[in-house]
Amino acid sequence: MTNLTVALGEYDTGWHDPKTSLGRAAALARDARGAGADLLVLPEMCISGFTMDAENFAEPDNGPSIETISQIAASEKLWIIAGAAMRDERGRFVNRALVLSPDGTLAGSYEKQRLFSYAKENEIYSPGHEPCVVEINGVKLGVFICFDLRFPELFREVGPDVDAFVVIANWPETRQAHWDTLTRARAIENQCYMIAVNRIGEGGELRYAGGSVAYDAWGTRCDLPAPNGQLRIAGIASAQVQRARESFPIASSSDYAPMARRAK
Repeated sequence: MTNLTVALGEYDTGWHDPKTSLGRAAALARDARGAGADLLVLPEMCISGFTMDAENFAEPDNGPSIETISQIAASEKLWIIAGAAMRDERGRFVNRALVLSPDGTLAGSYEKQRLFSYAKENEIYSPGHEPCVVEINGVKLGVFICFDLRFPELFREVGPDVDAFVVIANWPETRQAHWDTLTRARAIENQCYMIAVNRIGEGGELRYAGGSVAYDAWGTRCDLPAPNGQLRIAGIASAQVQRARESFPIASSSDYAPMARRAK
């Protein structure tokens, strides 16, 4: 069975300062490669912070910051999942997660489906309408962004088909208890790993306390400090997911499958 080593790239992304944030991301990538990680996961909108100033900070696919993240992946020969405010080919602003391969090319992307209306994100950005499943070293990952975490139906749609979820976030400290509960719940109810990466620091008059975490298919925390102490590392073992689902087969229940899946 396949294994994947993931670095949880929790850091202070700063606020409206792409140069500083990308410099910090590059340092994390070096640490992740040094710790033996295959994949580095960075927070939501890691380039700018969770900004509603999309006019000034959203970039196209070939934008300078996007190119820099691609170069970081290629330089360290590392998979990277990173969040960015982007302008799509139709001119819409979208909150996107980019999956970059070790040669720096785009292997997949996901647009946030549930926009955070409390912060008026829905007035600036357009929602995505499709899930994203990517395969890295034989491990299948379902990718989500921040507020999506509150909507279990999104995770159930892809849960039976993946070994792990990856959630990238700018989740404020004021609702940290919700983050802690929901990340574990999504792992338990879908019997797969959860890799959840949040930022720290301050931005847009909000404080972020991190709380990045990994859970296995039983909901047991499985991230550990890397040898250099700068990152936390988690291993994803697809065999553990298979054992959990075979020994306690809730996914075989007709009540588990989403309506769309049952209708097929």
